[in-house]
Amino acid sequence: MSASSPSGEVPARGKRADAVRNQQALLSAAAAVFVTSGVDAPIREIAATAGVGMGTIYRHFPTRADLVVAVYRHQVDACAEAGPTLLTSAESPFAALRQWIDLFVDFLVTKHGLATAMQSDSSGFDALHAYFLDRLVPVCAQLLDAAVTAGDIRPGTHAYELMRGIGNLCIGRDNDPRYDPRRLVELLLQGLQRPQSP
Repeated sequence: MSASSPSGEVPARGKRADAVRNQQALLSAAAAVFVTSGVDAPIREIAATAGVGMGTIYRHFPTRADLVVAVYRHQVDACAEAGPTLLTSAESPFAALRQWIDLFVDFLVTKHGLATAMQSDSSGFDALHAYFLDRLVPVCAQLLDAAVTAGDIRPGTHAYELMRGIGNLCIGRDNDPRYDPRRLVELLLQGLQRPQSP
């Protein structure tokens, strides 16, 4: 079967691939705006960042909650996929863990406000939280295990407790511009490191 129709038109599959790429670009732009302006950022700001019209956003995401949930899932997937890539490209397993945690903190900054955006849909929020744990805890565990095996960090830290601790450190950022969770996350990471022999 040929890749194009007798009329020379590109098949629908190619159009779907373009639509997926466009939607991914839109989600990345929305995530960037949410990090700087919060989940209540004006849709026109997201549209301008993505380089699309507001109608395009509403066509893909009829409500703000739809957009926020899609950004959430998009960022969970990106964070999950980044872990193995960082392990192969970073200078050490600990450097990979540190870079992954930076991505995770970016994600958490976007995540705050999700419950408000979803309003009363607690079952939808619970499903997203389960998706978050299913995708990210194994990646964090893989990074921790690699750093322990390399002798970079002490053994005994569990992925869930590390992620939960980082999440708790990020909570105060929303309403206090004087608070920088990244500084405290860095202190937490320093505490995980195995002391270097003199």
